[in-house]
Amino acid sequence: MTTTVKISEAKTHLSELLTRVEAGEDIVIARGNDPIARLSRIARQTDMQLLLAEVRAARLKAAVSTHDEILSWRDEGRR
Repeated sequence: MTTTVKISEAKTHLSELLTRVEAGEDIVIARGNDPIARLSRIARQTDMQLLLAEVRAARLKAAVSTHDEILSWRDEGRR
């Protein structure tokens, strides 16, 4: 979710805004109605490592087809 705040509000409530950013929210800081900056959480290395591990596990789970299975799928319907 993205929230837009004006500069004066951002200056007054910076600590609160940073807490919200840490929780995953994006904050846009605007001068009047014109957006000028975005506060967003910096991904930590451990976050990326966890994501990569999940992707690798999903790929391994999906890639259990044998060569014979693949050939049988290719030839399906040709008989």
